[in-house]
Amino acid sequence: MAARKSVVLVTVDCLRADHCGFMGYRRPTTSFLDALAAESFVFPTAIVAGAPTYYSFPAILASRYPLALGREVLGLAVQEKNLASAFKEDGYTTAFFGAANPYLSAQFRYDFGFDMFCDSLDSDLAPVSNFGSDSAERSHWAGTLNQALASVSHKIPGLGAAYDELYFQYCQRWAAPAAQSLDKLRRFPAADVIVDRAQTWLSSVGEQPFFLWLHFMDPHSPYYPTEEALEILGEGRLTAARASYLNESWNRSDIGSKRLRRYCREVTAMYDAGICWVDAQLSQLAGTLRRLKLWDNCIFALTADHGEQFLEHDGRYHPPSLAEELIHVPLLLRVPGAAKRAVSDYPFSLLHLAPTLLQAADSPIPREFQGQSHWTQVNAGKAWNEAAVAECVAGCTNPFRVEQRRRSRLLAIRKARYKLVLNFDTHAEDLFDLKADPGERSPLPDHAAKPERRRLLETAVAHLRSSTQPRNSESYLRTRLRQFALHPASATADASTRATSHAAASRVG
Repeated sequence: MAARKSVVLVTVDCLRADHCGFMGYRRPTTSFLDALAAESFVFPTAIVAGAPTYYSFPAILASRYPLALGREVLGLAVQEKNLASAFKEDGYTTAFFGAANPYLSAQFRYDFGFDMFCDSLDSDLAPVSNFGSDSAERSHWAGTLNQALASVSHKIPGLGAAYDELYFQYCQRWAAPAAQSLDKLRRFPAADVIVDRAQTWLSSVGEQPFFLWLHFMDPHSPYYPTEEALEILGEGRLTAARASYLNESWNRSDIGSKRLRRYCREVTAMYDAGICWVDAQLSQLAGTLRRLKLWDNCIFALTADHGEQFLEHDGRYHPPSLAEELIHVPLLLRVPGAAKRAVSDYPFSLLHLAPTLLQAADSPIPREFQGQSHWTQVNAGKAWNEAAVAECVAGCTNPFRVEQRRRSRLLAIRKARYKLVLNFDTHAEDLFDLKADPGERSPLPDHAAKPERRRLLETAVAHLRSSTQPRNSESYLRTRLRQFALHPASATADASTRATSHAAASRVG
């Protein structure tokens, strides 16, 4: 058993590929990972199978397309085969330590197969917004007065926006309580907390092979990095008060992207500091693995569930979308004993990550997985030439609302140069030449690149046909029965009460 390779999988929420040094970013966000990349396989074009989190992780953990079991199954199905259960059946001890992402919880059945499952959801997830808080406004007469003034001002042309600005500045500069520290503002456990828990667990493993999954939330909004990470990036002057103001400004829905751009540099710096802190703690984790004499026999993989938008396409955060800044993520794979080789720049869907890790560890791959192992090609330096498929439900920012979950599908077919995006609500069929237009600003005209368009459409049709085929019906039925038993209201068209009870999850994607 001692000769078996152990596996560490690190997933970082909201981590864009182009904000990692080993992917060409100039800022020193990933010093440890950059050094590790020298002995690792670095995938230039890793593509998630869906975005945001609730559409991404079924592929990462269970090698299953996010909509393969329909729109009614959130997370994994009951006892769905996944990386943890596969390794556990092969004699591994398994553990998960996450930073309080409510979608990665036992409620969504991600605990199946884990001996230790710590999602940190006992942490305080209270919202930090000071702008437009209904509960605060209703608590005293000033709230009633504000609502009356807002109503009147918005009926006078040009006055509504001015009043909104004055009220926002009042809330942030005078009415809001003083921001004491970045640590008190942070809504998720920082990376050092998660790594400390993992290190304690690793000390108890002994010689048994293990599978360890760590999920970090440091780059996730609201952006409240550690002071140490800000110092590393040369942003040490940022105060807690300024960070709070920037986050609230960035979150405003009453101003457009032109005005938001004034905050973009500082907001991006806070995001980068979150990445930097994860990187620093991964260095500490590697040191612990070396001290325990586990590192030399440990597979290490790092990726993300999706990226983040900083006004590309005028977007912020990570709503359901298949834009490149959201679906292109980093993927670094270190396998002891395997000589580093250049990895094909053809798209690598994260649907294939789980079977690839299992084969690299010489463990059996569940037949239920939809993805295929690419370890043989990666290890041999050989290319593949297949499209990556990504999908989500347009506008589903709160999947607990049934009416949102049942909206139309967005589907992207991504090849090395061309990408086809299908919107089944608007009937848009946009083909992009990513070599000539990497920012996806100008879809090609209908008469352009017809052979490429046809091949991508054929892949889309094949994917849609496979999505409608009966698959894992027993697992699906068990999951729906469990959902009905826990939430009878889900069987009706109106599930608004469920959405209220899951407010924390609706703020995270």
